[in-house]
Amino acid sequence: MRFDNKVAIITGGGSGIGRETCLKFAQEGAKVVVADYNEATGQETVDMIKAFGGEASFKRADVGDFEQVESLVNFASATYGRLDVMFNNAGIGATAPLLQHSPEMYHKVTRINQDGVYYGILAAGRKMQELGHGGTIINTASVMGFLASSNIFGYNVAKAAVVMMSQVAALELAPYHIRVVGVAPGFVHTNIVKGLKDRGMEDPIAQKHMHGEFLNSEQIADTVLFLASDAASGINGSTIKVDDGYASFK
Repeated sequence: MRFDNKVAIITGGGSGIGRETCLKFAQEGAKVVVADYNEATGQETVDMIKAFGGEASFKRADVGDFEQVESLVNFASATYGRLDVMFNNAGIGATAPLLQHSPEMYHKVTRINQDGVYYGILAAGRKMQELGHGGTIINTASVMGFLASSNIFGYNVAKAAVVMMSQVAALELAPYHIRVVGVAPGFVHTNIVKGLKDRGMEDPIAQKHMHGEFLNSEQIADTVLFLASDAASGINGSTIKVDDGYASFK
C-alpha cells in the first residue's frame, strides 16, 4: 500500500492509461480523483474503483481551460484535505501531412497535450506549495517528443514541450519538495492509435518495438506508480521512456 491515505488526481482517467493508473493507485491505498472530459467514462472508472472497495471521486474537466484545471485541484484538496500526486495524462491526436495540417488542428492538439500539462503543473504546484507537504507531478510525454515523425506535427511539438516543461518545473519547484517527472510511452493499445490500426499500420509499427508488439496501459501505469513513490525520490526532471526500446534503434 505505497499510497495509503495519499491523494492523486489523474486526468484522462476515463480510459486507457489514465483508467489503468486510477485503478492501480486506488488498489495501493490512494484516494483518487478521476478527471475526464467524458463524464460517462470517468464515472465508470470511479464505479470500478468503488467495486473493489477503493475510494474515488469524479470531476469533469477540460484540461485546455485553466480555470477548470484549477477547480479540479481545489476540488481534490477540499474533498480529501491534501494533494500528493498530479498525473497530467489527458491527450489527443490528429493526423495529417504538414502542408495539410491546419492551424486549427495544431491548436486543438497543443491546447490539450501542451497547454493542459502546463495548466496542471501550475495549478497543482501552487496547491502543493500552499499545503506545504510537497508532492509529485507526473506528465505524459511520448517517444514522439524525442523523435521526428511524419503526419503528426502538432503532436510531436506538444510532446517535446512536455519534456522541457517537466525539466523546468522540476528545477523551480524543488525548493518546495515537489518532484516533476515525465513518462514517455511508445505505442500503446489505446483509443489514440485506433486510426493507425484502421489503416493497417499496426504490425509495421509494432515491429519497431523490441518485443514486436504494442505496449499495454498496465505497463505505463506501473511506471507512473513507481515514479510517484518514495522509491523514485532520486528521479527529478527526467522523462522516462516506457517504449520497449522503440527509440533505442532509430
